[in-house]
Amino acid sequence: MTEIRPLSPAYPALARSYDDQFRVDPAYKAGLPDLQNGPASLIVGARAAIQHVGISNFRLPIRYLTREGGEIALETSVTGTVSLEADRKGINMSRIMRSFYGHSESAFSLTVLEAALDDYKTDLDALDARIQMRFSYPMRVDSLRSGLSGWQYYDIALEVIEQGGRRLRVMHVDYVYSSTCPCSLELSEHARQTRGRLATPHSQRSVARLSLVMEGPDRIWFEDVIDLCRRAVPTETQVMVKREDEQAFAELNAAHPIFVEDAVRAFAGQLLADARIGDFRVIASHQESLHSHDAVSLLTSGPTFAQASLDPATFAGLRA
Repeated sequence: MTEIRPLSPAYPALARSYDDQFRVDPAYKAGLPDLQNGPASLIVGARAAIQHVGISNFRLPIRYLTREGGEIALETSVTGTVSLEADRKGINMSRIMRSFYGHSESAFSLTVLEAALDDYKTDLDALDARIQMRFSYPMRVDSLRSGLSGWQYYDIALEVIEQGGRRLRVMHVDYVYSSTCPCSLELSEHARQTRGRLATPHSQRSVARLSLVMEGPDRIWFEDVIDLCRRAVPTETQVMVKREDEQAFAELNAAHPIFVEDAVRAFAGQLLADARIGDFRVIASHQESLHSHDAVSLLTSGPTFAQASLDPATFAGLRA
């Protein structure tokens, strides 16, 4: 049987009730332990610099301006990180949130985002810092022939990156479209023409992620990038569809059959033509209806997105 010993004076009985009358004064606050700002002797493992440490997916409503001059409030997921030098134990992560909340009531602009990054970079005494905001941006889209319209949603992320004294402003946009296989289209027509056999080409819902560095003084709107995507690959998936729209979509796909290699080059052609865009990366995934695997492609321009190794989730993260 386990012996139950009475508490000794060194371990007094502790109160088990919450004291809602207790107030923190400056002296008490100054005495609170702060392990993250402790000495280097507390570092666990390798005494190595950390490129990114911070918080991810704290959410709040942010007001965004639209190209037409309006404003829309969207739930936004924010990731904020800073670099950490090899001789420092850690950071006070709540400072990132407090710094960002100080700017969250302002209507969004890159200037506001950069001001938030400057604040928590200064608060945490860091050399490098990054802030990323992710949200789903709605746009009203007309049907092809019936005159209906509906809301299409675009997953967008914005980043401001301070690294090695250089500041980058990056936008990521996911664009979902239909891809009809050119080979399957030709084979289907061959069966019709030579053997009188009804055949249908395979097509599939596909997605491309465009990541681009915003350069120069002229603003590039979310709507501008989405328009760019539509020019490159017109077969965007539809929202509101009646029979005449479904027929029109079949005709549109037949007019624009596309391999995954064609898709990334088509997007690249539009990106290269816009002076507001610097380095970029295009990742496309055609989620095949013929195969049990996906067809994928990746194209980069400039050093910002060049990479020798692929994250294992690079293509798996693209879900149409």
